[in-house]
Amino acid sequence: MSEVQTNPLPGQPEHPPTIDEQAGHCFGCGPGNPQGLQLTFILDNEAHTATAQVNLTRLHEGAPGYIHGGIIATLMDEAMSKLNRPFGVLAMTRHLEVDYLRPSPVGQDLILTGRHLRRDGRKFFHQAELAMPDGTVLATGKGLFIALDPKLVERALRSVD
Repeated sequence: MSEVQTNPLPGQPEHPPTIDEQAGHCFGCGPGNPQGLQLTFILDNEAHTATAQVNLTRLHEGAPGYIHGGIIATLMDEAMSKLNRPFGVLAMTRHLEVDYLRPSPVGQDLILTGRHLRRDGRKFFHQAELAMPDGTVLATGKGLFIALDPKLVERALRSVD
């Protein structure tokens, strides 16, 4: 599960656990998903960032020695989705855009970082990047997330129980 620092955005309370945190089955970060990536993020609510260390195996390979593009898109989506938590909302991806700049190697430590750009009502705009430890950027992403109506979230929680 994601580690959340205790510096929420000004005027925002720390959030209650989101649906994916409660269920633990998220493909990207769920500890209860043995086939998932089981990413652990550090949220910095002052800098508006979410960061995770990534080191994937050949199980996540596309071209020999390199991470599959669909997995890279998943990494971008995960890093950006974590940025909704400090706002106390559950938001779903509406639009995701990925630029693959360089091949991303398997079996090497990489750094995944998401950054919040802005909010417009229920719309949350974020960006992300996957980089080598030396700062070489391998892929970038932009995303638009839409906050769900809390009534729909409550209904979904009841149907999962």
